[in-house]
Amino acid sequence: MKYDFLVETYQTERIKVVSVWSEFREEDLGFRPNAQDPRGRSVREQIVHQCVSEDLWFRTMLGIDVGAPPLPSQETRMGFMRRYAEDSAKRLAVLQVKDEPWFEGETMFFDVKRSRAWVMTRRIAHTAHHRGQQMAMLRMLARDLHSNYGPTADTGGLMQNHAPTIYAYPSLDALFQAEVAGGHKTPLPGSGGKPVTERPDTR
Repeated sequence: MKYDFLVETYQTERIKVVSVWSEFREEDLGFRPNAQDPRGRSVREQIVHQCVSEDLWFRTMLGIDVGAPPLPSQETRMGFMRRYAEDSAKRLAVLQVKDEPWFEGETMFFDVKRSRAWVMTRRIAHTAHHRGQQMAMLRMLARDLHSNYGPTADTGGLMQNHAPTIYAYPSLDALFQAEVAGGHKTPLPGSGGKPVTERPDTR
């Protein structure tokens, strides 16, 4: 099926979402980029937006309703991760049995008509956009970062210096098992003194 790449991308994106959330601590949920400016979402507000907006898009634009509230009854770090992992797994299961005519069929994207494949592409981009914001917030909190797509400064720096991709956990099952026990992410080697950006001397 020529749209398998969209399903496979969603399958990995949902893991990346929960992985980034696992890098935060419970006390980080109220953190926002500028404490005096409410326009910048807090960590909690970012997570709530991801859960609520993905639920809305899938229900109203793609006709996929998981039959569950998008938010956990207890809005804790672990509660959010479990709720999103469970709901996104159900969405994935539905997507995996859809055929090409379904993806090519039209639906309403707010006030315009678009194909479901187009909507899925935009949904994935929307999620990645907000995940990037959250990773920037982790840096503001002076936290180490595991890989989300490729190398980070903490996994070894730049790809051209052969820095490895190191994920926090090999799977969502491993993530939840470890996080329940206090969190035992894959150790990070650091940059080893190598540059971590293409312009390390720029001020």
